[in-house]
Amino acid sequence: MPTTLDDLNDQARALSDARHQLGRMVQALNAGIEALKHEQMPAIRTAIDEATDAWETLERGIQANPQLFVKPRTVASHGVTFGIQKSKGVIKVPDEERTVALIRKHLPEKADVLIASKEVPVKKALEQLPAADLKRIGVQVTEGQDTVVIRPAPSDVDKLVKALVKAEVETEPAAEASA
Repeated sequence: MPTTLDDLNDQARALSDARHQLGRMVQALNAGIEALKHEQMPAIRTAIDEATDAWETLERGIQANPQLFVKPRTVASHGVTFGIQKSKGVIKVPDEERTVALIRKHLPEKADVLIASKEVPVKKALEQLPAADLKRIGVQVTEGQDTVVIRPAPSDVDKLVKALVKAEVETEPAAEASA
């Protein structure tokens, strides 16, 4: 017997019911998380303040005693590496046009490596052209195809589910690596 629109309607109702159940579960989880946050935030803030104070104290101690870090320049202790290291230099190009001109003048053999130039078609602009013009300039147009669409109305629950799934996926490789 062929599928009817009523059959698909019933399947959409089943999907809706399943999503409502998922929504209730996520809301309960969210309420639990909020309660736990409310309970733990004072202790977490205190711990953050203590960690910040300890960091700043160590930083001041290193700055006040650079002679302790001549050789070796860093020390690892208690899971913390500390000391002095040379920071990476920063290149600033205040006038790009002038710098490009000077590269072309003084280093012409390196210009292709030191100067970026990239010409690419602008797809948004190409979409505005008629099909005849697109064909003349070698752009191929592929017709769209019918595809299945299932798009529930977006909600905060959906965002939270996505975040939970993403967090779960990101922790799986770490869990497998440690196993």
